[in-house]
Amino acid sequence: MFAEGHGFFLLSHIPVVGHLLPAQVLGSLFVALLFVATMWVARLKLARVTRAPDGGVIPDSKLSYLNFFEIVAERTYGLTESVLGHHDAPRFFPVIGTIFLFIFVQNALGLIPGFLPPTDNLNTTLALGTFVFIYYNYVGLRASGLSYLKHFLGPVLWLSPLMLIIELISHVVRPLSLGLRLRGNMTGDHMVLAVFSELAPYLVPLIFMGLGLFVCFVQAFVFSLLTMVYISLASAHDDH
Repeated sequence: MFAEGHGFFLLSHIPVVGHLLPAQVLGSLFVALLFVATMWVARLKLARVTRAPDGGVIPDSKLSYLNFFEIVAERTYGLTESVLGHHDAPRFFPVIGTIFLFIFVQNALGLIPGFLPPTDNLNTTLALGTFVFIYYNYVGLRASGLSYLKHFLGPVLWLSPLMLIIELISHVVRPLSLGLRLRGNMTGDHMVLAVFSELAPYLVPLIFMGLGLFVCFVQAFVFSLLTMVYISLASAHDDH
């Protein structure tokens, strides 16, 4: 029920669509549509708040839909600023924030009965890792031009051939490492939840669902943090 290979998946029972697309693809599309709907609702609520007499300066007295996402955005932006700095944080926060929320929601989707987490599929996680790989190299080339490629050669000219091989292997491994780590942890977490749900279907799974939610957050956090580190290294103006 909760992980790949455990049977029932609600979205797979949609007529026609459920037979054309794999379960994890349907899950990713579901999360993407959920994000679009969330942004649309947030824009409507933000427009209504800004038209208020106080201009939206005074927050709601209790936790609301808009306040919740403001808290998430503030915490994510603070992390981005601490890693990338005050100057670069506004540039990269939209990408980092999207990656964090997208991965977290996909991870947490597996905790809902009738859904499978898209991140327990290697195609999904490797696609995310490949995007990060392409993006941070694009950032490096845009920041330093062709001189960005100099760091692949190392600081000493006569060691350039060896350093080139080492650096290329190091960079190629990064998307694989991101994808395999995310997929492995999420697959293991949801398999444990599924096993205990079958052995003790009452109360006990709630404990593992709480732990599972924490794992979902940690894995999204680690993926986002590593992405910021790679961007920081690529965007550093350091001519070797």
